[in-house]
Amino acid sequence: MTSTVKKKPRKSPAKRKPNISVVPDVVVDAKTNADLLVRREAAVARGVASAAPIFADHAENSELWDVEGKRYIDFAGGIAVLNTGHRHPKVVAAAKAQEDHYTHTSFQVVPYEPYVALAEKLNALAPGDHVKKSLLVTTGAEAVENAVKIARAATGRPGVIAFTGGYHGRTLLTLGMTGKISPYKKDVGPFPSDIYRAPFPSVRDEITVQDALTGLQNLFLTDAQPERVAAIIIEPVLGEGGYTPVPFEMMQALREICDTHGILLIADEIQAGFGRTGTWFAIEHSGVVPDLITVAKSMAGGYPIAGVIGRAELMDAVIPGGLGGTYGGNPVACAAALAAIEAIEEEGLLARSTALGEHFRARFAEIGARVAPYRMWDIRGLGAMLAVEFVTDFETATPDAALTKAVVAHALQRGLILLACGMHGNALRIMVPLTASDAIIDEGLAIFEEALAAAVAELQG
Repeated sequence: MTSTVKKKPRKSPAKRKPNISVVPDVVVDAKTNADLLVRREAAVARGVASAAPIFADHAENSELWDVEGKRYIDFAGGIAVLNTGHRHPKVVAAAKAQEDHYTHTSFQVVPYEPYVALAEKLNALAPGDHVKKSLLVTTGAEAVENAVKIARAATGRPGVIAFTGGYHGRTLLTLGMTGKISPYKKDVGPFPSDIYRAPFPSVRDEITVQDALTGLQNLFLTDAQPERVAAIIIEPVLGEGGYTPVPFEMMQALREICDTHGILLIADEIQAGFGRTGTWFAIEHSGVVPDLITVAKSMAGGYPIAGVIGRAELMDAVIPGGLGGTYGGNPVACAAALAAIEAIEEEGLLARSTALGEHFRARFAEIGARVAPYRMWDIRGLGAMLAVEFVTDFETATPDAALTKAVVAHALQRGLILLACGMHGNALRIMVPLTASDAIIDEGLAIFEEALAAAVAELQG
C-alpha cells in the first residue's frame, strides 16, 4: 500500500514594501531656523554636519545675521576661509567684474588671463628663490591629491609619509594621509597603500621633537623604505588636529632628512596660509623652504579655489593633460583671489594678524585665570591662528570635550560663532577675519568670557 504525503500549499510571497523614505511635510518658503532645519534633515545627507543650528541670511566683514535677524560675531570665518572677511568690497567687485566677461570656459579648453595672473602672483609670494610654477584646482583635498601626483611623477616613487593629527582632506587618498579617525575616516576604508604615519611632537603625550624624529627613522627601518618615499607632507600648524605649530627644529630636521633621501617636502598650507599666522605661509616662520605648497581656503576670500605651488622642474614632471579639472582655476574665483591677495597687502593684514595674536593670547590668559582657573591648559598657535585647550584640571590635564562643547553652545546663544578642534575635541580655534575691528574683537572676547563662565557653572551643577 502506497501512502500519499500531502504537501502544504505554498504561501504567496509577501509583497515587499517599496523602499521609500518618509519625508515629513515641510514648508518650502520657511524663514525660521527651526523650519529650515526640518527641510535640511529631509534633503541633506546625514554625513554633512553643521556646527550651528542656524541659517545664514547675510554677512559683512566679521558679522553674520541669521534668517531670523539675529546678529552673530564670526570667530569661525567659514573654517579659516575669510581672512579678508565676509564680502570684502574689493573681492566682490573683482568677482562681479569678471562675471561681466565670462564665468567659465575651462582652462583646459580656452585659457584665460586671470588663471595666469594668479599663478604668477602665487609663484612670487611662495618662499624660496628658485623658479616656481603653479597649478589651480577647486578644493583643498584636490590640491593635496595633485601634490602627491606631482611628487610621484617627479621622483618615480610611490610612498607618502604624513603625521599623527594631520588633516589633508576627505577624499580617499587624502583620508589615507589624514591622521584622525572620527569623524573623517570612520567606516569608509580601506585607504590607498604606500601611505605611512609618523609621530607628531606632543606635550600632552610627552613626545618630544627627538622622539618624533626617532619614530620617523624607525619608520624608515620597518615600513617605509626611504628610496621608495616620494614625499613627506605636513601642516606647519596642525588644523583639525588642534592648531599646534610644528616646532621649528622639527621642520628644519625634516628638510635635512628629505634632502638626504631625495624626498620632497610638501607644506600643506590650506588652513594656515594667506596671512593667518602673520606671514603669507606659516612655514616661513621656520625658515624652511618646501618643495611643494598646497593652498586654498583664504586665498580667494570665500570663493572656491585651491592650488599647488612648487619648484618648476617638479611641477613640469607630469605630462600635458595629466593635471587639471573641468572647474579648476575658475575665472571668477581667480579674480577674487587676486583681489583678496591685494587686500591683504594693501591693508597690512600680515601685521594685523601678529597684533591680533598677541591680543588674543593676553586676553585668553586673563579670562582663563579669572573665570576658569586650571581649566584653560594651553594657549597656542602662530599669529592669529590660535587655540585654547580645556582640561578638567591642570594636575591630570585630562581633555575636557564636554566643557569645550558647552562653551561653543553658550557662545552661540549669546551671538558668537566658535568652532572646536583637536584630537580630543577639547580645543577652541580662532579664525576671526583679520579685517575685524578692535571693537568687534573685544565684543567677541566678552561674549567668550560669559560663555565660559556659564559653561563652567553648568558642568559644576
